[in-house]
Amino acid sequence: MTRIGIISDTHGYLDEQVFEYFKDVDMIWHGGDIGTPEVTDRLKKFKPLIAVHGNIDGHELRAEFPQDQLFKIEDCKILITHIAGAVGKYNTHVNALITREKPDILVCGHSHIVKVMKDPKYGFLHINPGAAGVYGFHKVRTIIRFSIENNKPQKMELIELSLRGKIS
Repeated sequence: MTRIGIISDTHGYLDEQVFEYFKDVDMIWHGGDIGTPEVTDRLKKFKPLIAVHGNIDGHELRAEFPQDQLFKIEDCKILITHIAGAVGKYNTHVNALITREKPDILVCGHSHIVKVMKDPKYGFLHINPGAAGVYGFHKVRTIIRFSIENNKPQKMELIELSLRGKIS
């Protein structure tokens, strides 16, 4: 069993609650729009981190984190990218990756809209954890926690940190 914490769209703000909610995870995945290197530096000191850069990220973060991450956890193929498009309406770049790589889980960010659903065409689990930062149009700051057990996602939890305007 591998326990995962997913966060995205921090835009330079890392809520202290993340460290409590992710204390028992084995690794953290960041879906882009990190904002500042300090966010990922703190996460890397806390747990192993796999991250992608987002459209707001500057050259320093783009140099450290790629546009896409493709890897396996317990025979489960994971694709992380920042801008994927809507379920069933993926952008050209992501559609090509999906077709070629056939992931079991796609993690993305960008929209600031929480979405966890099975893609009806490809059959993978589409996960967007929403936005954990204080910038954007989202009303509630969110993260996701789950496990991969027997090569399948299990125990998916959506965690609401607070209203966007409230800083803990």
